[in-house]
Amino acid sequence: MAGSLHRRDVVAALLTPRTPDTLVVAGLGSSAWDVTAAGDNPLNFSLIGGMGLTAMIGLGLATTQPDKQVLVITGDGDMLMGMGSLATIAKVAPRNLSIVVLDNEMFGETGGQPTHTAGLTDLAAVAAATGIPKTGTIRSEAELKALIRSIYQETGPQFHAVKIMHEELVSLKPPLDGAYAKDRFRIALLGDQAAVGGFRG
Repeated sequence: MAGSLHRRDVVAALLTPRTPDTLVVAGLGSSAWDVTAAGDNPLNFSLIGGMGLTAMIGLGLATTQPDKQVLVITGDGDMLMGMGSLATIAKVAPRNLSIVVLDNEMFGETGGQPTHTAGLTDLAAVAAATGIPKTGTIRSEAELKALIRSIYQETGPQFHAVKIMHEELVSLKPPLDGAYAKDRFRIALLGDQAAVGGFRG
């Protein structure tokens, strides 16, 4: 059953404690609009069309930037398409990676068709079964507050599904030019290193 939490309130709360060392990877569609609504930031990397890839991009960042905190915020449709990534994340076990799935139990970008989480599929249970040590399903404000403490004060990897309601919201889009978005993120993260001849992005 979908939840009663408001998606943009959830994302704003998740991002309020972020520090300059927090890298945010947002899944395509509504997750990217929610992260942008909370405040555009060059250290946000939003996927526009790469469905199913968000968690693995988070893993890549977490392993190559071990001194940074990496927070993936994506939707249930995207996570269902990339469930195999959870096994790899459990195997690599990056201590600086947290994954939050905004689960409204539907494909919001293609007409509101129900996803498998509207039926029997429990994403947190799947993540736990792959070996990710900290997992859970969030349904209340109190549980959300505990989740935020866990993300910013404890080690990962961790995975949490947040049950949200379906809402029709204004789309506040991040930069949609892929090359520009990539370069903006790379320069914000690497600074002068991004410009050296030996770097390949």
